[in-house]
Order: sequence, then C-alpha cells, then structure tokens
Amino acid sequence: MPKTTPSIRTLSSREVYRNHWMRVREDQILRSNGQRGIYGVVDKDDGAIILPIDGERVWLVEQFRYTIQERALELPQGGWETAIENPEELARGELKEETGLEAGRMVYLGWQWIAYGFTRQKHHVFLATGLTQAEKDPDPEEHDLALHCVPIAEFERMIVDGLIRDNCTIAAWGLYMLWKARRA
Repeated sequence: MPKTTPSIRTLSSREVYRNHWMRVREDQILRSNGQRGIYGVVDKDDGAIILPIDGERVWLVEQFRYTIQERALELPQGGWETAIENPEELARGELKEETGLEAGRMVYLGWQWIAYGFTRQKHHVFLATGLTQAEKDPDPEEHDLALHCVPIAEFERMIVDGLIRDNCTIAAWGLYMLWKARRA
C-alpha cells in the first residue's frame, strides 16, 4: 500500500483562474528535502465514464476535442460541473445525454484519478447493460457527437492500433476486463 504521509507541504495557495468547468490554482510548496517549489493544479468536479455494452458490442462516441485539434473516439464520459452526490445518476445522465441510451442495469466498477500529475479529478466507472434507445440530449459542447456501435473485438483492435488513444477509455476498459475475469 502506498505511503500516506505527505512528502510535500503546502505553504500557500492562490486561485489564478476559474471558469464554469475548472479552477486553476498555484501552490507554493515545501518538499521533505527542504526545497521550495510551486505546483499548478487544475481542480475539476468528479466525472463518470460509462461502458455501454450490448451483447458483444460496445457504444463509443466520436467528437472533436479542441485541446488536441482532432476528432477522438472514446467511451461516453463527462461531468456536470458541480459536486455530485450520486455518481450513478451522473453516469445515467451522461449516457443519455451523449448517446440517447438508457441502461436497465448499471454496475459500479470503481473510480480512477484522471491525470493526477496536474489535475484533481476522478472518474467513476460504470458498466451499462440492458440498453434501450431514448432521445439524445447533448449539451452545446457536444454538437458534433457521432455514435459508433462496434463489436468488442474491433474496439480492442482500435485500442491496440492506436485509433483509440483516450487514457480514460483504455483505463476503464482495463478495469472492466479485470472485473469480468474475477466473475468467471
């Protein structure tokens, strides 16, 4: 188990930027070796990532990701830019918003830090099964979403071939595969 005693102490913290989706702060720190430094931290509310599996097929979304200036394939995921009390409610909402799918069953697989080297945000990972089609309800940021329902073998090939490069999608798939193997 990792050591929980902090080896870095926060001396001061100041918010340097805020918008609807995130807060950015700069912390003055003191390392256990006596060296001072700074940390830039992005604070974001928790999100959810959903594995919508229908038999031997998985649903993916494709959208333009501004930060990388290209379209990306990934599992449905996102957050509500507010603290959440019920991660399953968020996951169900994101699934419907992005895909128009409703799940008869949601299984909580766990949670993961997204990129803790610079951001404090976690993803709650859910398996969604018993899928039925409802109406999509995309938010303005998701105006260009395209849906893909692909065989699981093709999805895995897309990961190996580098067509899917979203670390959250790949990590969620790994967590699902471990969960599935333990149930066999």
